[in-house]
Amino acid sequence: MSADTPRRIVLLRHAKADWPEVSDHDRPLAERGRHEAPAVGLKLAETGITFDLALCSTAVRTRETWKLAVQELPHRPKTLYEERLYDASLGELIALLNETSDDVSDLLVVGHNPGMHALADALSGRAEGDTAKRMHRTGFPTAALAVVSFTGSWKSLEHGVGTLLDYWTPTEH
Repeated sequence: MSADTPRRIVLLRHAKADWPEVSDHDRPLAERGRHEAPAVGLKLAETGITFDLALCSTAVRTRETWKLAVQELPHRPKTLYEERLYDASLGELIALLNETSDDVSDLLVVGHNPGMHALADALSGRAEGDTAKRMHRTGFPTAALAVVSFTGSWKSLEHGVGTLLDYWTPTEH
């Protein structure tokens, strides 16, 4: 694929987590989260995007979200569980995405806030319709997703290069 290849990144925040007496990394999904995750999977399927790769945080709540969501997809992408997604700063997230192989056109990232919201905001120099306004109004709640497109290599991904194509939360369906 050439450097002018159109690419899409879908940023997905994990579904609602519970707060048991465990480390933050080991928090499982709450009952609401177990309902949100398949709903977000259906939304992912509706996008028509066939993901080449999914990067998922190693935290229990992100893995559980992905396990329930991926069952709704017509095509199960290759999945890499990435420790660096947990508690990553915006700069760390962009650096991680810069490592993506240029063989990947469509990437799904299952992570956490504030990183997913910050990344969607930082990458989106432009937005279609009212997507940016809706994203800022809702603050990227659990199981929210943003679809950002850009053209170029993953190494060229930086602030403002993308267009926010879609934004969805479970409360919108």
